[in-house]
Amino acid sequence: MIVALYSVTATVFYLAANLTFKPVAGLDSIRVYMLVLLMPLLVKYVFQLTSALLNPIVENFRKKRGKDERMLSVSVLIPAWNEEVGIVKTIKSVLYTHYPQLQIVIINDGSSDGTHEQVTNFIASHKQLEPQGATLEYLNVANGGKARALNRALLEATGEIVITIDADSVMDPDAITNLVRCFSSPDVGAVAGNVIVGNRRKPIEWMQQLEYVYGFFFKRADSVFNSVYIIGGAAAAYRREVLQEMGGFDHGIITEDIEMSTRILSHGYNTRYAADAVIYTEGPSDFKSLCNQRLRWKYGRILTFIKHRNLFFSLDRKHNSYLTLMLLPMAVYAEFLLLLEGFMLAAFLIYTILTHDYMPLASVIAILATVGLVQILVDSKRRFHVNLILLAPVAWLVFYIMDMIELQALFRSLKRLILRRELKWQKWVRVGLPAAGNEKLTN
Repeated sequence: MIVALYSVTATVFYLAANLTFKPVAGLDSIRVYMLVLLMPLLVKYVFQLTSALLNPIVENFRKKRGKDERMLSVSVLIPAWNEEVGIVKTIKSVLYTHYPQLQIVIINDGSSDGTHEQVTNFIASHKQLEPQGATLEYLNVANGGKARALNRALLEATGEIVITIDADSVMDPDAITNLVRCFSSPDVGAVAGNVIVGNRRKPIEWMQQLEYVYGFFFKRADSVFNSVYIIGGAAAAYRREVLQEMGGFDHGIITEDIEMSTRILSHGYNTRYAADAVIYTEGPSDFKSLCNQRLRWKYGRILTFIKHRNLFFSLDRKHNSYLTLMLLPMAVYAEFLLLLEGFMLAAFLIYTILTHDYMPLASVIAILATVGLVQILVDSKRRFHVNLILLAPVAWLVFYIMDMIELQALFRSLKRLILRRELKWQKWVRVGLPAAGNEKLTN
């Protein structure tokens, strides 16, 4: 996106200076070629940015039209594999929502650390909570992966709405209520929550915090068109009957959450995003772990695209046109451009230095900083993101670094795809988030 903004800005400056659209030669032609190559992505960016800003109006209208005013029963599933550091905080945060008719199912997927002891001790000491409307159930199963763990928990789930949350996350007190509120129509099959990186001790964690704010902001646009195809398992809500209709999570795809939301869309259901349903997650705190996390995400998304390739450019009336004609094709096109980004970045930086034309670059930096500030200000937890204001002037650099991490994940994913290698549920060193109810997280 940095390259796209630079290319368009530079070309506009050039054309304005020449007042004609005559063919250009030499170095100037680079900007025009890049403009043509990147224009589809830029059009998508501007369209989504506009739609995202209109999201509050659309959501307010939907809530007023909602016919189901009763409190739907909820089952929260917490799959865990070697999560002794944060599992108790996660369970407490769900209980602190005080949502009525709440069932919590913890699934220990064959952990080799102290996860089992942590959970059983907590449940034994909190049995008195059950009469208040919350029930705690614990499943200790042999290691089989996250999808199998979730499917096993689905057999025990009784809630009309099923919510999944990772065992390294902390749930905001209003998260469940705000997620459930989005199921205002029977056509809504799944809802994504707003995931925020809660650990902010290191620069690499700040970078992820900014990236999440940027990325989740655009889910507002997808929600306007009922097509949120990436609903991460850290903050996902589903109609239980829809999950049953889908036949459960796919064991063969490492990102079972993305595959499920895409599959739900393929069956004609709507998916939405609840910006005020906040879940704090722990982002990787070292470079190697971050690279491995993005490998899992990238590889799983590629497998999902392959499985649901029939959605691309589909004109089937049950499929959402925004999803099939723009969102999915542009996602693949963006991966193609990611492969070329290093060459394009080098080209326009060389051009900038040789021509001493720094105005387009300065404009791009200003645009990204302004957009970033707007995204922070409209976030439901803007007070929590105050630290990101310091990063706004260098947002372009942060996004470029994250793009390079995405690039290595793309190369590794393509290699695995060619060699047909599987990828297992990964684990990295956890340091834990602040305790549930801490003001640093809930503000």
